[in-house]
Amino acid sequence: MLAASLAVPALPVRAQTGGGIRWCGTWGAAPAGPPPSGSIQTYASQTLRLIVRTSIGGSRVRIRVSNEMGSAPLRIGRASIALRSSGAAVNQSSLRELRFGGATSVTIPARAPAVSDPLDFVVPAQADLAISLYLSGSVQGTTLHNAALQISYVSPGGDYTSSVSMPVSRTLSSWPFLTEVDVNTAVPCLVALGDSITDGQGSTSNANRRWPDYLARRLQSSLGSAGRIGVVNRGISGNSMLTDYPNALLAGYATLERFDRDVLATSGVRYLITLIGINDICYSSGSNPIPADELIAGYRQLISRAQARDITIIGATLPPFEGFVYYTTARERVRRAVNDWMRASGEFDALLDVEAALRDPARPTRVLAAYDSGDHLHPSDAGYQAIANAVPLAPFLSTNTTAAEETS
Repeated sequence: MLAASLAVPALPVRAQTGGGIRWCGTWGAAPAGPPPSGSIQTYASQTLRLIVRTSIGGSRVRIRVSNEMGSAPLRIGRASIALRSSGAAVNQSSLRELRFGGATSVTIPARAPAVSDPLDFVVPAQADLAISLYLSGSVQGTTLHNAALQISYVSPGGDYTSSVSMPVSRTLSSWPFLTEVDVNTAVPCLVALGDSITDGQGSTSNANRRWPDYLARRLQSSLGSAGRIGVVNRGISGNSMLTDYPNALLAGYATLERFDRDVLATSGVRYLITLIGINDICYSSGSNPIPADELIAGYRQLISRAQARDITIIGATLPPFEGFVYYTTARERVRRAVNDWMRASGEFDALLDVEAALRDPARPTRVLAAYDSGDHLHPSDAGYQAIANAVPLAPFLSTNTTAAEETS
């Protein structure tokens, strides 16, 4: 019974969107971990109620649960989905049980994910879902997305997956185990791949003001049926393109290493925006930083691997960061060299000029004050909206004019 719901490799994009039911990610997060041993959260037969925001809608749903950073099997005793009303409470009429291979429970092996069975469930666009997972026995939270910028909930001991108003013993600012929500629709998915700037650091919590959130709303309001594109955020705060930081920083494996899992395995992926590289520069020597050529070689790998799967890849220039704690003139020279190459080479399918969107015209090495969250690197809410507004729309119009209407 378990075999049908366990191993989920990175499938070819065309295989995922071929005949039969077609799926598209409406929400997603990139897993990292495990945390350092002293900071791992342990759940004792408790229910997690995880709050996520959809991008597009559909009439059927499935979820992806990950134990990919775990070293022991993960047992989900029961799971449910509902529309969130407020706090930890859900809309009673929408509450539905989720199954795995026909069973109400699933045991996920270490280093593996599981996908739930398709469920008839009307998922609205731009809505809060509550995904409830009852964790049987003592479970360590080894696989999680650390910087959710969204409050979720943990029950006292017990299975509260069918409860409308779940009692709350504590809250979470992370998303343990849950990595994707899919809806059935013929429209494509866009993956935003990056670091803390894609993850939304500096934006308002519980408000969905990361730049991919703004972009999802912009696509739907600006492009009509062509803008019905799922947007899945695979940013990880602290992530680097070339170096792993999976444990102490919970910054995940290098972008090049996690590409197959976090991009290619995303349901329906057809577009990719990459905003990555500033941490490679900042974490390297202040006086002798990483050469631009090493980063350019990494970008070329991302381009090659995306285009090999017919994924349109949009490269993003690196933002100004003078005044940030890791700023040096040597690092600034690398950033400029990378951005100059992005603009001149034409190797990406399109360019998102984040630098131009955020810089202060009077001092271009700095973020404009109105767009600065305060640390001189991470944008404010207004800065994140400026990034979303700078995303070129032509790639979506040229390749998505025949997208089917979503069922919602």
